Amino acid sequence: MLASRYTYPMISLLPTRAVALQIGSIQVHWYGIMYFLAFVLALVLLPYLQRYRKLTLDRDEWASIVSWGVVGVLVGGRLGFVLFYEPYYYAQHPFEILAVWKGGMSSHGGFVGVILSLFTAAQLKHINVRRLADVAVIPAAIGLAMGRIGNFINQELYGTPTNLPWGINIEGVMGVRHPLQIYDALLCLGIALACYLHLRITKTERAGTTFALFLILYGIMRFFLEFIREQQYPLLHFGAITLTVGQLLTLPLLMMGLLLLIWFYTMEKEEQIS
Repeated sequence: MLASRYTYPMISLLPTRAVALQIGSIQVHWYGIMYFLAFVLALVLLPYLQRYRKLTLDRDEWASIVSWGVVGVLVGGRLGFVLFYEPYYYAQHPFEILAVWKGGMSSHGGFVGVILSLFTAAQLKHINVRRLADVAVIPAAIGLAMGRIGNFINQELYGTPTNLPWGINIEGVMGVRHPLQIYDALLCLGIALACYLHLRITKTERAGTTFALFLILYGIMRFFLEFIREQQYPLLHFGAITLTVGQLLTLPLLMMGLLLLIWFYTMEKEEQIS
């Protein structure tokens, strides 16, 4: 009997903890699946949420905006990691900047990338950027939570040692650790809920305040979670003050949120007086 001319790639389900599916040499990582689900969820939620800021975009327009957001997350997250965490390594190995499958994304860089991409999309489509930002932060917060679940599955970005009964064991790491990824995910979902309630109760004239609230809440959460996060990078010393890299990068987000909140409410008062 003649042997078959055709060969089929081997399909492997859950070959490693970090990889959900492998087809031949192609690997589908859990982290990528979580990103994909987050973007799909954004496409579902945004047409519903837009009513609270009197936007009237159709699904094709939202798909275009979400596509801009995808580019912002991926490019901003990768460049943020390169610039904020490993600039010397990538200066010596510049071609590895494109090797995103090896890992290395920064949530802070992702923030910057999304903000810039949404601002660009709003300008091109003549959409009020403050209203767009208000509705975008809710799926963004849920997406951050899903990303942390991916971190939990991968057993990365875990916490410091703990004696609490819900501590977790990490393969190759000594001691029982805080499940920091789960703390982060739950708090991000809480931020999504708080922003949704704020979006519903505030008026269109207060557009931008939900976005500012998101920055404030996320900044506070991230700053304090850094105290129980296992640090991979040296601490930064500023006289008597010691900060982690994550805390230093979080402070501008927190300050931006506070300044925007003050500015938007001041604008509203001035408009009411005039």
